[in-house]
Amino acid sequence: MSIPWARISVGWLAVVHYLACVVPQLGSVLYHLFMNHEGGPAVYHTLLTLDMCGVCMVNTLGALPIIYCTLACSPVPRSAALLAYTALSSYAIICAVTAHSNVRRLRSFAWQALFRFFFFYLRWVGLGTGHPSSLRSYLIMDGLALLGGVINVSRMPERWQPGRFDYWFNSHQIMHVLVVVSILYLHWGVVADLLWVTSYACPQD
Repeated sequence: MSIPWARISVGWLAVVHYLACVVPQLGSVLYHLFMNHEGGPAVYHTLLTLDMCGVCMVNTLGALPIIYCTLACSPVPRSAALLAYTALSSYAIICAVTAHSNVRRLRSFAWQALFRFFFFYLRWVGLGTGHPSSLRSYLIMDGLALLGGVINVSRMPERWQPGRFDYWFNSHQIMHVLVVVSILYLHWGVVADLLWVTSYACPQD
């Protein structure tokens, strides 16, 4: 609710960012609320697919403003990068919903992460543009998301003391907390970028 809509010139990026922050939460809530439904594997798989689509949405839509602002002064490469990332994300969601293990689901999003890190690198070396504080937010965002994924896959801490963490402080809960904090850092970075790109004037050749 803190998106300053009236101060942002590229409105579709703000809409994309809003969806990136909201959609994964909805998919996850539906999955966890109905995952014990009596419908069996078919219902469970459908709910898991919704959850994975939500994860892919935050990975896909969340990165589009980052790519746009990093290449704000290069329209042709920017359009090509946005299309390439969208195509890569389509492949990632297919891999995620057809994966048969948590490890494979986590690996499904690896190429998206590498794509984003390329743009983080462009900013770091000064070849990309964007708000000065955003890169730090994005690095923390991906670091927290990766940490949450690793904790979830490794089943820590419940693998050390089975039964003790059935209700509180298990790996899946820790992962969800880290993901929510990760999305907050995404939000702070993107809002700063969107306000920056509104007032930024590209240098004339």
